[in-house]
Amino acid sequence: MTHVDPSHLVELALGNATRTAADTEALHHIAHCTRCRDDLHTMTRVVEAARTAELIDLPTAPPERVWHRITRDLSAEPTAPQRPRHTPDRRKRTLLALLALATAAAIAAARCSRCRRAQQQAAPHRLGGPGCS
Repeated sequence: MTHVDPSHLVELALGNATRTAADTEALHHIAHCTRCRDDLHTMTRVVEAARTAELIDLPTAPPERVWHRITRDLSAEPTAPQRPRHTPDRRKRTLLALLALATAAAIAAARCSRCRRAQQQAAPHRLGGPGCS
């Protein structure tokens, strides 16, 4: 099933344009499609909230420095990606690997011990048996 394109849903939620045949077709699909109907409902709520919002609805007006930084960042030349500031050193990676290995060995030993106990309980007269040795 082909769903209504999100940009078309936005246009329907805004309700600015004159209805077209594509709009009629989209509305017919929305009437039968829960996903598209929910998306349109959500977008319509956002549009209504945005249209009724006022400056007083904001907790505080953003400081002037915010607008300066946004302007600066938008007009800045793109830069090469920066290397992460913190990279784990070799000692930490080695320690983590050893810890993982020790944990795996402990789990294997516990399983082997349980296997031996189960075998001894099943056949107490035998030492060892198939499986763990």
